[in-house]
Amino acid sequence: MPVKSKTAKPTTAKPAAAKQSAAKKPAAKKSTAKPVKAKAAAAPAKKTVRRKPATAKTPAGMPEKLRDAALKVLDERQAKDILTVDLHGKSALADYIIIASGGSSRQLAAIADYLREAFGKLGVKKFHAEGLTQGDWVLIDAGDVLIHLFRPEVRQYYQIEDIWGPTPTTKSRA
Repeated sequence: MPVKSKTAKPTTAKPAAAKQSAAKKPAAKKSTAKPVKAKAAAAPAKKTVRRKPATAKTPAGMPEKLRDAALKVLDERQAKDILTVDLHGKSALADYIIIASGGSSRQLAAIADYLREAFGKLGVKKFHAEGLTQGDWVLIDAGDVLIHLFRPEVRQYYQIEDIWGPTPTTKSRA
């Protein structure tokens, strides 16, 4: 009598007829549906942030107040050859561009500080100045008003006022 092992499993053999009939069966059709991937539970959903146009946040009359404050500071701080370009309704870039010259890089940095202070009193929170370290060309962005401050020789080299054509309003100081 054969000895049965506890770990051995009994095997059942298929009859030869069953093997032949399985071979003759047509193959099952493959599904054309794509497998569904499970979404990772740890990945947070992305939120779309919509920003309002800058004009929606700007109170009425604010560009004019910024322009007037800038012109006052430029006049008080002895900036020269002040040029104001009115872009209101013509460009989405800004409502006013002001171009002025200063005698030295120190003067340009001081004017930028005074402009920051004047705009802060009007409630401007976003104020950005570029070029303060070099002091040749300082760009001040207060949203609705862009101010370009140049040393005279740099202004003559770039001649950005020529971009706006012969129509700008000029306030000159000797």
